[in-house]
Amino acid sequence: MPPMIVLGIESSCDETGVALYDTERGLLGHAVHTQVAMHEAYGGVVPELASRDHIRRLIPLLERVLAESHCTRADIDAIAYTAGPGLAGALLVGASFAESLAMALDVPALPVHHLEGHLLSPLLADDAPAFPFIALLVSGGHTQLMHVARVGDYQLLGESLDDAAGEAFDKTAKLLGLGYPGGPALAKLAQNGTAGRYKMPRPMLNSGDLSFSFSGLKTAVLTAARAQVMTSADKADLAAEFQ
Repeated sequence: MPPMIVLGIESSCDETGVALYDTERGLLGHAVHTQVAMHEAYGGVVPELASRDHIRRLIPLLERVLAESHCTRADIDAIAYTAGPGLAGALLVGASFAESLAMALDVPALPVHHLEGHLLSPLLADDAPAFPFIALLVSGGHTQLMHVARVGDYQLLGESLDDAAGEAFDKTAKLLGLGYPGGPALAKLAQNGTAGRYKMPRPMLNSGDLSFSFSGLKTAVLTAARAQVMTSADKADLAAEFQ
């Protein structure tokens, strides 16, 4: 197969990502716009605002990546875009943009499953793993262990039965009165705390399978936080134990 330049479009949630990848030379350029500042006032992602912002960002990001890569639209051989899972409106923006541009350039448009993209992303590394390998997905609302035999051949080994790890981080951060995005704020606070002072449950260690559960951990944080007036040191210790 001759070398190809593939344009990648990601718009599944609150970040707009554009990348240009050469199958022979590797990554030519990429750009990401994050919507964190916009959603901060609401304490979480507002789907309608996210979708509208993707519309504003896609063309400027595309032009930026093309310029940085010293390429033109005519150099694009195919367009790959995130087809789900994700926010419906945000995905629709990316799909519409990708399909329309592909039609205008007369190149194929390739819908990509969001989680499959994560599963195969290690293959882009210099020290790419050989098949088969085990992958841990911790993307947004997904926490899964997968056996990756080859491209297109995956077996689910275990997954969260309730909250995903990221959701547990965000909800626990909200319980502790931290800012948005909660996960990074909680992880930063945990660096100043000492684990062991609070006793948090570790669910399903002896379940006999590879699934996860985080809802009980989140509830334990709520119980501990309501049991006393929390100082900044208390919150740091609780964050450390949660993490």
